Amino acid sequence: MLGAGVVGTTSAWYLAKAGHEVTVVDRQPVPGNETSFANGGQISVSHAEPWANPHVLPRLLKWLGREDAPLLWRWRADPAQLAWGLRFLPECLPGRTRSNIAAITTLALYSRGRLQALRAELGLAYDQLQRGILHIYTDSREFAAARQAAQLMREFGLERESVDVDRCLEIEPALANARSVLVGGDYTPSDESGDAHQFTRALAERAQALGVVFRLNSSVDRIVSGGGQITGVIVGDANGRQLLTADAYVVALGSYSPLLLKPLAIDLPVYPAKGYSATLPLAEGSPAPVVSLTDDERKIVFSRLGNRLRVAGTAEFNGYNLELNPVRCQALIRRTQQLFPQLELAGEPQFWCGLRPATPSNVPIIGRTRYGNLWLNTGHGTLGWTMACGSGAALADLLGGRRPEPEFPFRQC
Repeated sequence: MLGAGVVGTTSAWYLAKAGHEVTVVDRQPVPGNETSFANGGQISVSHAEPWANPHVLPRLLKWLGREDAPLLWRWRADPAQLAWGLRFLPECLPGRTRSNIAAITTLALYSRGRLQALRAELGLAYDQLQRGILHIYTDSREFAAARQAAQLMREFGLERESVDVDRCLEIEPALANARSVLVGGDYTPSDESGDAHQFTRALAERAQALGVVFRLNSSVDRIVSGGGQITGVIVGDANGRQLLTADAYVVALGSYSPLLLKPLAIDLPVYPAKGYSATLPLAEGSPAPVVSLTDDERKIVFSRLGNRLRVAGTAEFNGYNLELNPVRCQALIRRTQQLFPQLELAGEPQFWCGLRPATPSNVPIIGRTRYGNLWLNTGHGTLGWTMACGSGAALADLLGGRRPEPEFPFRQC
């Protein structure tokens, strides 16, 4: 298993439960230390509408030139970025959007169920709350478009209710000071929130007790192939480089997956979408929300994690750049202050950014490659935490020769 983020760790767990001997390799000192570290904290089946949809192109034109835009595209001399952008455009067609919402919703519903079963089985604690997710809207046109998407998700089995402003305030009273700017919302009571980093580390400990070996502080340098199969993986650590061999190999390296696969002539349509977060330490008694919120206009989410408020979101397409943009960081704080002006903090915000592995369709890539013993579990975009358990369980089924439960386009690259 290459990658110890939330997707790699859940995959390792389900593979081990299925009877496989599993070794996980990751360059970080602990599991879940990159894109899983400080994300938005939502288990959000209700966020199944992909970035690529019929409404996004006018928004992109509106956002051009804005450093704090919800989606910021920085043109680079990067063929991979251009190729990804060209693949993105046809995914905006209505028929493609419907198909993608169906796939995302189906896998996300399955995954949420697997997470709940896993939590009950292992007694995992990760600042989780089962209060649902409320999408809020401050623009009537955005709200109307969202109602169409909500109706489509209901067709695919998701409970998502359109609500008026009064009902929004009943669901989350901390929004009282934002009444004048709200026009309505969508509420999914079955969605959840929780700390993905805490979950990943807790599950990794349980996986180790099950026999999974974690080789941390180890870089994945190259995959070696021969005769139509993978013959090993070269990894490096403080003791040098060595070749690891196995019967099967799984790439769950997020945004870095296509870089590792390119020498094998596997063209993986995954590009990094940098997301930002601010973690706010809350003063005792601070009127912070307890229901996880999604501000659809700004593409920002708010999740209560114990005595912290996680504010996260936006997407910046700027290659593998991991520099914090202060303008985008402050946009998170400014929106928080607009919606929750009475919020009281116990310290300074902690800013973070991570590279979310985005496909043009937002549908992840799970399945076997043309190399018979090489498998993929990547491309989850903004929904890695939401889809992790389902993706890991489905991968274990596929690798074991079983048909996974969800009707999902598992594919070969």
